[in-house]
Amino acid sequence: MECNNCSVAELRFDIKLEGEANLSLMDKVVSHLERRDMEITRKENRLLMKERGAQEFLDFCLHLMEPAQVQFRLDKGEWQELSEMEQVFKTEWIDEVIRKELLVCHYQPIVTANEEIFAYEMLARFHNEDGSVIYPNEIFPAAKSRSRLYALDRVCRMAAVRHSAAIKDVKAFINFIPTSIYSPEFCLRSTINLANELGIDPRQLVFEVVETEKVDDIDHLRDILAFYKKKGFQYALDDVGEGYSTIEMLADLEPHYMKLDMQYVEGVAEDAEKQKTALRFLKKALEIGSVPLAEGIEMKEDFEWLKQQGYELFQGYYFGKPSKEPQGIATVPV
Repeated sequence: MECNNCSVAELRFDIKLEGEANLSLMDKVVSHLERRDMEITRKENRLLMKERGAQEFLDFCLHLMEPAQVQFRLDKGEWQELSEMEQVFKTEWIDEVIRKELLVCHYQPIVTANEEIFAYEMLARFHNEDGSVIYPNEIFPAAKSRSRLYALDRVCRMAAVRHSAAIKDVKAFINFIPTSIYSPEFCLRSTINLANELGIDPRQLVFEVVETEKVDDIDHLRDILAFYKKKGFQYALDDVGEGYSTIEMLADLEPHYMKLDMQYVEGVAEDAEKQKTALRFLKKALEIGSVPLAEGIEMKEDFEWLKQQGYELFQGYYFGKPSKEPQGIATVPV
């Protein structure tokens, strides 16, 4: 059984009214919605309803109430201004994308210093039913607006595992958002089961923390990574740079791979400050037994400089853009 956050369950709106004028109209609001056969629950100055009721409420509120003194939230999320509610309705299309799994994975190579393919990062690409592309800068804001990031992360993770079955000779890096996982044992069960069903060796999969720099709950992240490790999988920290109370707590997380943020990679061969960050990162990775990986490489000069310093893995357009089919000639077996 899936939790509501990981499935595309019907949204529940929790609407909070403040101000004497708004509170005086609560009875009329409730009566209006009930006459239109819409479910509504009243709790003091709050109204709980489904999306269809919220759409009707918004129209009522804009015409007869004081919108500035009304807030709403979705499924016990953060409170938002009423002005954001229309965007929730406009992005309903994201539900269909997730429900019908309208996405495929593209493969971007990760190579060794000898430019042999060590792994592929599995990158989700979304589309409408007519085949037209939906870009990441559309999909993720829409998912966030409708409180669907959890469900989106799950469907992307499952698709990545399925696509990994095509590259059993090398590793697959699969992104995940730590905040989308409440309980590793519960939320990741379907991911583990799918890998087992497909006969994928756990050692092939590397689960990559998205936006490592922005992780606030380190204890929660540690629990997730410990669960992955227990099941035989490896994990990587993405976008690590000079910030991140990081570099100090990395040893505690014990990542198998550490990715140097591309902002410190582009032009590193000629930039003294970026070189300092890259060398500090490399030193810490080697100290804790983590494999250093530089991403975002587009120039040969940057690749050569990083290779000479001791970086072991590399990723970027210089080696190959994401593609529908795995590319490359020489590979390094898992």
